[in-house]
Order: sequence, then C-alpha cells, then structure tokens
Amino acid sequence: MPFEFTAELYEWSARDNWFFVALPFAVSDAITAMPLVPGGFGSHKVEATVGHVTWQTSIFPDDARGTFVLPIKKDVRTRNRLVPGGPVDVSLELVR
Repeated sequence: MPFEFTAELYEWSARDNWFFVALPFAVSDAITAMPLVPGGFGSHKVEATVGHVTWQTSIFPDDARGTFVLPIKKDVRTRNRLVPGGPVDVSLELVR
C-alpha cells in the first residue's frame, strides 16, 4: 500500500547539498506501528516516486523533527525541477 503526500524540500543543516522531505506525522506513525524490523539507524527500505522518477532508498527517523525523512537525490531534484522550500509530491512504498 503506497503512502502519498506532499512535503517541503529542505536542505539538511548538517551537510550541504543533502536534501530531504519530512514524512507527515500520520504517515510516520503508520509506518512506526507496522511490525517491521528496522535497519541501521532505525531506517526502513522504501521505493519512492516523485514525478516520473522511481528509485529505491531508505527513510530515516529524525528525532529533531519527530518523523521519518526521505532523502531526495540530485537526479530526482533535477529531473523534477525541485527547489528548496518548494513542494514535493511523493508516493512511498515500503520494501520488505
């Protein structure tokens, strides 16, 4: 079951040129409630789609935001003309 949401693209303050979107709290809570064994750093493997670009990556818990975050790689940002502070429409599916 894919999760679909829109979130703001932001640059990680700890490292230049690393961009993420924060999952909505409802989506993050639904994933946390699933009987999944997390990977390293509490991550979960996902297949993400933004525009016409689909790729496999992981989501990571971000304690400061209180939700999971999804990294948005440069190819995805370029092909979809995404800019920091702009909206990103995401379809996200867990990979087991």
